[in-house]
Amino acid sequence: MKSYGQFCPIAKAAEIFCERWTALVLRNLGAGASRFNDIHRGVPHMSATLLTRRLRQLEAEGLVERQRSVSGKSWTYHLTAAGAEFLPLVGALAVWGQRWTRRDLEDGELDLGLLIWGLEYSVNPGVFGTPRRVVKLSVTDQPEHKRRYWFVCEDGTLDLCVSDPGGETDLYLSASLPDLIHIYRGDLPLDVAVDSGRLTVDGPPKLIRKLGAWFNFGVMAGTPPAEGSPARREPRGRETGSPAAISDPGIGDAGTA
Repeated sequence: MKSYGQFCPIAKAAEIFCERWTALVLRNLGAGASRFNDIHRGVPHMSATLLTRRLRQLEAEGLVERQRSVSGKSWTYHLTAAGAEFLPLVGALAVWGQRWTRRDLEDGELDLGLLIWGLEYSVNPGVFGTPRRVVKLSVTDQPEHKRRYWFVCEDGTLDLCVSDPGGETDLYLSASLPDLIHIYRGDLPLDVAVDSGRLTVDGPPKLIRKLGAWFNFGVMAGTPPAEGSPARREPRGRETGSPAAISDPGIGDAGTA
């Protein structure tokens, strides 16, 4: 890590935090990713070699610690108390980004893998209770081999499957990748997406009413763009509105992401 050559604590902290990719690696660890491959899935444009080096640097700085996995054949990575103290900073960056940088998606930002990773680490599988519930997501504009994902929710845990896990599917969701990103990011409220047909939902009404809580939209998704930001100045060509949530009185607080 490059030094600013200053004794100022802001400079010392920035030497660690402002290194490229570091904030995203901390975000991934804070979201609950602990295995190397799972951390890497959240930064798909970062090389595995660079991620290895960055994790070692963060470990040397006391922000990350390695632990043997349950099998003893690999390592897992976890934030220390010092690393966890950076998470409010990561959250503040998310809110600032929502307020001041949000605009229409560029082609290079339509990242299916990052969306699925984000859903895996943000949805709340516990809203359906203890029984096994399966949510099938179809990304309608993707190639056949990348189109379907199953979120198996059971007893408060989540298992993401890229092939049919068998058994009954309880909820069916389908939308294009851009619309799913807009929903996930909070640009397109969930009720607007459903009412306009941009998100197709099929399943028992009692489960559909819990969909907003399952998506678990947090502070970032609920943050509107600031007055004077590019999102306010430029025509966006899509519906915007209040924070994403199905407007049903049966749905409680959507939680945090």
